Amino acid sequence: MVYDTIVIGAGIAGCSVAYFLKQKNQKVLLVDKKGIASGGSGAAGAFISPKVGIDLPLKQLSDEAFRFVYDLYTKNFSQFYHPTGVARIPKDANDALKFAHYAKFHTIKHDIRSVANLASHHINSPFDSVFFPQAGICDPKGLCHAMIFGIDFLRLHVDTITKQNNLWEIGDKKATNLILATGFENDLVDMRYMSVEGIWGNRADFRSSLLLDISLHQNISISTNMEGFVKIGATHERKVKTPKPCDEIEVNQLLAKASKLVDTSDFKLSRVFCGMRASNRDYTPVAGNIIDVEAMLKCPNILNGRKYPLVYHENLFVLNALGARGFVFAPYVANELANHIVYGKEIDSRIHPDRLFWNWIRKANKK
Repeated sequence: MVYDTIVIGAGIAGCSVAYFLKQKNQKVLLVDKKGIASGGSGAAGAFISPKVGIDLPLKQLSDEAFRFVYDLYTKNFSQFYHPTGVARIPKDANDALKFAHYAKFHTIKHDIRSVANLASHHINSPFDSVFFPQAGICDPKGLCHAMIFGIDFLRLHVDTITKQNNLWEIGDKKATNLILATGFENDLVDMRYMSVEGIWGNRADFRSSLLLDISLHQNISISTNMEGFVKIGATHERKVKTPKPCDEIEVNQLLAKASKLVDTSDFKLSRVFCGMRASNRDYTPVAGNIIDVEAMLKCPNILNGRKYPLVYHENLFVLNALGARGFVFAPYVANELANHIVYGKEIDSRIHPDRLFWNWIRKANKK
């Protein structure tokens, strides 16, 4: 069988783009070496919350993505999305001043929760918080599995990709288009210019009777109590090259930080998840055609600043660098990529990887 598109990587990025391609009547094969949401996506706290900050392009993109996924999740995947509301709490007094300044930039429905109000929800904070009632938490594995319902899936470790007769080949599987949604593992083709790096994080689920009825985020994320479980998650380390084993020390660090915000006295560790997310230097997702780096570097004087038309690998695409907001960004960015592949719609320049190539060339020139 020849597919329209093969997607490598079955985290939230790969599952999202497979979903939108199927919605557009594409025949899709999803491939992953371990399984559905088996890496960073499965380990994520999967908090869905707007970005707090000044009105820069990344915040604008994040707010647009939030509106998109809130509509998608509540209409199509309500079983796997819990709109618990999320209180965003300043880390310290300086952060509280910044929050006050950021207030004029909020575009998502919100209100201010006082210290007293937070206390009524069993949250200890010396600062008022901004509360987003539409924000919440996803069931990461459940959502990913639901997204790919009816889509062919193959568990396979892919170490090479080839193209023959205008078709991309992975073993005996063939497709017109190939999408790499491989996260930090991006060595199937030269994508150095995207500067995608690993971000190591973990999540711990605790049994508890704590009456916590809203979720919160400070320097860690803490979920509402759902069926006797409270989830705590955080990103621990950036620029990580290889996955690490789940570390008891990091779990204890999560619990220590959580204890400053909520009563953790009856928390009993139930499950630990850890995994690698992927981000890049400007923290903005990438989706689009992949540049043929080898061909471009053969252009005379390109490292000396001479510009040339970009050369792409035909029908080879990337969806990556979703960072800590994977479950916010992935569907929004995936829909952009699917519309480009199926309808030829131009991809939003804020997320197109072309923006990164000439910056990479300039830095290479300085070296």
